[in-house]
Amino acid sequence: MSIEKLKAAIRDVPDFPKKGILFKDITPVLADPALFREAVDLFVQRHKGKGIAKVAAIDARGFLFGGAVARELGAGLVPIRKAGKLPYQTFEESYALEYGTATIALHVDAFRKGEKVLLLDDLLATGGTALAAANLIRKAGGAVAEVDFLIELAFLHGRQKLAAYPVFAPIVF
Repeated sequence: MSIEKLKAAIRDVPDFPKKGILFKDITPVLADPALFREAVDLFVQRHKGKGIAKVAAIDARGFLFGGAVARELGAGLVPIRKAGKLPYQTFEESYALEYGTATIALHVDAFRKGEKVLLLDDLLATGGTALAAANLIRKAGGAVAEVDFLIELAFLHGRQKLAAYPVFAPIVF
């Protein structure tokens, strides 16, 4: 299988979640077992044997890959959620989206000091969400090894916000 098959399966949805946004829908990738495995394997092969202790997955589509990747790596899974959704004490960080603002949260005890963390989400747009998540990981004591996405919207220059971290995104639009 190839990156091109994964890319071809990603559906464009115009004007979602609001007018003027062209949403990249990964549900066709998730629905096809071979494509889903291929997507998960892209991350697993990259990090297998590299000492990743935790996979931090961003709410909500990052969760879809995060659990599978963590399982295959033998790592723990840490959810980074929208503010108010985690049941224990949290650190929070607000950031700008391409179409508004948001706040994400992470449990204060999610990582041991210096623990090697793979930060994972489905799509890199402006980089605000991922940068906020990386800041939370550092605040909680984790060390971000890499920030990975299935898709990058290069025209939004999100990678520039993440210049302090290695970034991997096999599908670029």
